[in-house]
Amino acid sequence: MRNPDNTPEPLFEVAEFGSFELFSPHVDATVWFFKDLLGMVETERSGDSVFLRGWEDPYKHTLKITERDTAGMGYAGWRTTSKQALERRVRAIEQTGLGRGWVEGECGVGAAYEFALPDGAVQRLNWEVDYYEPPEQAQSRLLNRVQRRPLTGVPIKAIDHLNLMAGDVTANKEFCAEVLGFRLSEHIVMSDDVEAGAWMRLQTRSHDVAFTKDATGVGGRLHHVAFLYGNSQHLNDACDVLTDHGLELEAGPAHHGISQAEFLYVFEPGGNRIELVGQLGYQVHDPSFEPITWKQDTLDNAIIWYGAPLPAEFDTYGTPNVLPTAYRTPNGYIAAEMRAIHGV
Repeated sequence: MRNPDNTPEPLFEVAEFGSFELFSPHVDATVWFFKDLLGMVETERSGDSVFLRGWEDPYKHTLKITERDTAGMGYAGWRTTSKQALERRVRAIEQTGLGRGWVEGECGVGAAYEFALPDGAVQRLNWEVDYYEPPEQAQSRLLNRVQRRPLTGVPIKAIDHLNLMAGDVTANKEFCAEVLGFRLSEHIVMSDDVEAGAWMRLQTRSHDVAFTKDATGVGGRLHHVAFLYGNSQHLNDACDVLTDHGLELEAGPAHHGISQAEFLYVFEPGGNRIELVGQLGYQVHDPSFEPITWKQDTLDNAIIWYGAPLPAEFDTYGTPNVLPTAYRTPNGYIAAEMRAIHGV
């Protein structure tokens, strides 16, 4: 009989992945990608940033696109379960020495505490939010739906998860578990006992954040941010639309072994890798769930359950790019093509 009595008391003080800042050197083309092709709803512009949300995201914004010289992430935002939980997590973070202090709220997100993960990726914790209030023409007759489904592009439902490239997977995993309360769902352990990947959850989805070994050794970079369709047909429709508008599909549609989710990877015009999730993976409702360990001799089924193999550069390309030459990124000709054809 499985005995969970020796497991640590669960910490339920961080609730969800709530917002994300994406850097783009071609911000107009990146906004066009998310608004016109993926149907996200623009809610505000401020300075060099544009704020958007998926049509089932409850908050005023979940994606912030900011103009920068290079692609990458600004920060990942996580909402706590209460104001008191936020205060407790801030104290815990400050004890690690990785805290960076409070930052002002923006576009419906209240004041947030900023900190860094062990590899340097910037994160924020917040509690206060504004909920999206759709204009009358966007209101749904379903009272439990945030808004009516948009008729632009193939609209994604919501932000889903984050994958960060790590120089030290274990250090980031342990920080998230011990300080923030993430629980390990699955991980990859190589023959030398070094962790090459860790998929971690807050509530019941298979994972909210993943750390994968950065083959360049740098760490702290964005591998991808993911958005949810939850429907295979919508994912296929997105493939059709994205391909017809000159976007580069890196891999998929296919299914992961880890998480069991259906996926598509595409480069947005700024050069960041975006994952679109068709059928969502499994849910974890078992309170004594034991993490799944994938060993080196089982990796063929871990990342790709079925579908074409991932390209070799999948483990080395992230943003900001640190390779001598950009791997198949649309930083140049795709962005130029978008401007020429679509005026963005």
